[in-house]
This record gives sequence, structure tokens and C-alpha cells, in this order.
Amino acid sequence: MIKSMTGFGRHQATVNGLDIQVEIRSVNHRYCEVSTRVPHAYGYLDNKLKTFMQGKIARGKVDVNVWITATETDGCEVTVNRPLALAYYNALSEVRSLIAENDEGFRNDISVVSVAKMPDVLTVHSVELDEESVWESVRTVAEVAVEKFIAMREVEGARLRDDVLARADAILEFVSFVELRAPQTVKERMEKIEARMRELLDGVAVDESRLLTEAGLLADRLAVDEETVRLRSHIAQLRQMVNSDEAIGRKLDFLVQEINRETNTIASKSQDVDLAKTAVNMKSEIEKIREQIQNIE
Repeated sequence: MIKSMTGFGRHQATVNGLDIQVEIRSVNHRYCEVSTRVPHAYGYLDNKLKTFMQGKIARGKVDVNVWITATETDGCEVTVNRPLALAYYNALSEVRSLIAENDEGFRNDISVVSVAKMPDVLTVHSVELDEESVWESVRTVAEVAVEKFIAMREVEGARLRDDVLARADAILEFVSFVELRAPQTVKERMEKIEARMRELLDGVAVDESRLLTEAGLLADRLAVDEETVRLRSHIAQLRQMVNSDEAIGRKLDFLVQEINRETNTIASKSQDVDLAKTAVNMKSEIEKIREQIQNIE
């Protein structure tokens, strides 16, 4: 099943004491470009996430956002700056003695809490977690998020496929009309030429062999048999591609260029109003297909 390059997926779960949320979104892009945003302390996850996503998609500009919060206190440590704590205590004691000498009613209110509140006495930091263990936890959540992301791309891809196939069918109908009408235009054109020649010669015998030669040359110039055969072949390839499970966006783009080329040739050979209108209608459908496949992976 073909996939759209537009998608979104999000999943949140608690794994190994970490509350993890992974959000993936993508838009059209010529190549596969993955951007990640993770908490600063987990910067080592960037390359792992990019490699992970590149293994899941072929094209698209993808943004991956990750939020990680520790849910257990086992991952935190509180350290005491002993020299600084003693220095603060000694300084506070000196202040207490100085004030007590001048104020007999002074309260001795130095406490452990007051020392602990001083700047930089206590430091809280997270224990460094094993990188591979964290990655495995994040990958577990990312797997579910990417499943939702791909599922959305497949749903949108199915809509694109149906629209492209409907327009391909419309082009085939136009091709059928061209195949019926083109030979008639050659005959009508030749009849006009013959009538004009007879009018100009005014009763003089017409060289029938010369007429046959001109008819043959005219038929060669106006014939579109090769173009319609190639168009049918290209449309058959297009139908096969859009029902493939592979990433076929770039191949489709090239194929549509070939379809457009054959249609342009038919248009240039058309010396008939109905054929000219049909060629214009074909080009309109081709342009709509071209717009749709820009969103196909």
C-alpha cells in the first residue's frame, strides 16, 4: 500500500521509571530528512532516533519530539558541600556572638535548616542512567508512536491512490476517443485537400498517384497510434505502481512526465477541434495527478 508523506503519531508510557512521550509528524519533502528534539540531558538519543526513523520511512520531512521525566526518586542524589556548610556555620556563629555582645535579649536561632538553605550547600542531581537502557525504553515508546504515524500515512495514501486511479481511468477514456477520432481526421483532412485541388484545377484530371502519396504523408504526420500505445502502457505501469508496497513517489513523478510528453505530442499533431479539446482535458487530469503524487512517499 502506498503511503502519504503527511503523518502524525504520538504515544506516552512509563517504562523503567521514566515517563516518556514521543511525538512524530511529517510533511512533504524530496528526500528523507529527520529532525529530533530531546531533553538536553539525553542528547545522545538524537542519532539513535534519526537512524530508527530512517529505517521506517523513505521520504518526508519528519520531526520527532521526545519528553522524558523520571518518576522514581532512585534516580536522584543529594550531595552536601561540607566545607561550604562549615564555613557558613562558622560565619553565622560569628555573627551570633557579635550581636549577642550588644543585645542581651538576642535569640540563638542558628539551625541545621538555616545552614542547609544557604546557597550551594545542598545540590540535587540525577544519577547518570545507562544510555542503552534509556534508549531501549524510548524505543519501546517510539515503536508504538511510529505505528500510529505510519497507519495515518497509509490511510492518506489510500485516498491518494484512489484519486490517482480515478484520474488514470479518465485519461484512458480520452485515449479511447483519440484512437477512434484520429483516423477520421486524416480522412476528413484528405477529402478537403482533394476537393480543394479539384477546385483549383477546374476540370483538369487529378493525378491519383500524387493524391495517394500526399495521403500517406499526411497520415504519417497526423498519426498518433504510437503515442496512444505508449500512453496505455504508461497508465498500466502507473496502476501497478500505486498498488505496490514500495516507496514509489519518485518513480511516479518520472512516469507522469512521460505521460505528459506523449499527450503533448498528440496535442501538437491534432488538427481537429475535438482532438485538441481532448488533449487539453488529458493534460488537466495529468496535472492533477502530478499534484497528488507530490505527497506520495
